[in-house]
Amino acid sequence: MEQLNKQLEEGFLLHHHHEQRLINHREVANGDKLEPPESYNEKPYYDDEKPYSKIKLMNKLHFINTMKAEKMKNAVVSKLRIAKLRDLALQFISMLLLLCVLFHWKPLRGGGGGDVADSDFYKSLPPERVYESNGYLMISSNGGLNQMRSGICDMVAIARYLNVTLIVPQLDNTSFWNDQSQFADIFNVDYFIESLRDEVKILKQLPEDSKLKIAESGSLYSMAPVSWSNMSYYYNKILPRIKSFDVLHLTKSDARLANNGVPQEVQKLRCRVNYQALRFASPIEKLAKKIVRVLKRNGPFLVLHLRYEMDMLAFSGCNEGCSAEEIRELTAMRYAYPWWKVKEIDSEKVRREGLCPLTPEETTMALRALDVDPKIQIYIAAGDIYGGERRLASLREAFPRLVKKETLLPEKDLTPFRNHSNQMAALDYHVAVEADIFAPTYGGNMAKVVEGHRRFLGHRKTILLDRKAIVGLVDRYKNGDMSWDEFSTAMKEAHSDKMGQPTRRLEIAGKPKDEDYFYTNPQECLPDHHLQD
Repeated sequence: MEQLNKQLEEGFLLHHHHEQRLINHREVANGDKLEPPESYNEKPYYDDEKPYSKIKLMNKLHFINTMKAEKMKNAVVSKLRIAKLRDLALQFISMLLLLCVLFHWKPLRGGGGGDVADSDFYKSLPPERVYESNGYLMISSNGGLNQMRSGICDMVAIARYLNVTLIVPQLDNTSFWNDQSQFADIFNVDYFIESLRDEVKILKQLPEDSKLKIAESGSLYSMAPVSWSNMSYYYNKILPRIKSFDVLHLTKSDARLANNGVPQEVQKLRCRVNYQALRFASPIEKLAKKIVRVLKRNGPFLVLHLRYEMDMLAFSGCNEGCSAEEIRELTAMRYAYPWWKVKEIDSEKVRREGLCPLTPEETTMALRALDVDPKIQIYIAAGDIYGGERRLASLREAFPRLVKKETLLPEKDLTPFRNHSNQMAALDYHVAVEADIFAPTYGGNMAKVVEGHRRFLGHRKTILLDRKAIVGLVDRYKNGDMSWDEFSTAMKEAHSDKMGQPTRRLEIAGKPKDEDYFYTNPQECLPDHHLQD
């Protein structure tokens, strides 16, 4: 109570002093004393000619001061109560944090929490690998979701075998899709860090002392590693720079580690990161699982990765089936982006070489010829199809149960993911991995990484549509050179070994771009009996 009274007294004195300063200020402003305005016609209530006015004035002043003191007292009491509640809250939070540490429970996880499986995981964390770190490795990932995903896997493996500390990679926010999502918006960042603690130390950000050193020096050593490099490059070229500068920033992560000629333990760690540590953030994972539940409730489903968006056609120069106006629009888009170097493209030539994404019409003919059940659900994993429903008409006629996430879910479910192309792609990735059949119409990064993921999960059926063979057969059929039965037989023959069966990764010495991508067929991570020559 003494402390309370003292604070009340101090508060009142401070208030009184403030009132006096205001009066003094107004007196100075008027020259010498407080005067009523000239326009005030009534006699002031503090008229010195009437003694009783002084008494009334004193009573009023006493009443006002009493009210002010009471208000000050209430205000101070309220502040003290708030401060006490704040102290109690801080003590409670501190106790919770201590319990979190003791029991390895993580209250904050990437994407906003986890489920029971997460809780079980955190109760049985692997012991941390203890090592003397050679420095810090910062990564700027580049490209779309799956290009960044595979690059992150590579960088974790590199960081582990260089004995450095990895800073959670920065995602690409400057690409064509202009997605501002950060790592924790797409991946469960805490699960990522903790699940790999027995391999490599990963921090969410640089320690403060390292930040200070960089700020003082005014520079951060940055470089892009050479594409398709083996581990000797990182030991001989990258590690010395990390030791020299303490912090090294790699400005690119895509295809920076070779497909082949890499130690077995490095290959296996790449797989562990990709298939175990990189879990999607909780909001993405929950909604993706909901899509899968809805699909499975209605029977088997095929995920068609139909790469027929406007940007895909513009930059590939492919315009099969497009109108003259659409061709002009696609060409204009290609010329509008200076970073796209190839402007003049012979559409028919690249199509015959199998370098174009299949059109919806070509895709329909291929699936029908391969005897895909017309009653199966076909989930389109893609952005907006160029030409809209007009271009999807033949596919919908052949496979009436055509769906996409926008038709399966209420609008409110997808609202948080709008304008975030990588998060929308993450939803499609999960659904594609879980599908009964996966069929990509173009060999992009998603097609490759999903194919490898499905191999890892037991060689789930994946129809690897041979674009070069398909366009040749389609043209022959349309020209009347073969009947439907002949067309169907030829299509099946062309794809007899392209259904996701176990196979060895194609290696081409000195031509890493032309050989099979590691993440398409991670054979080092599969049981021996899954491999065949």
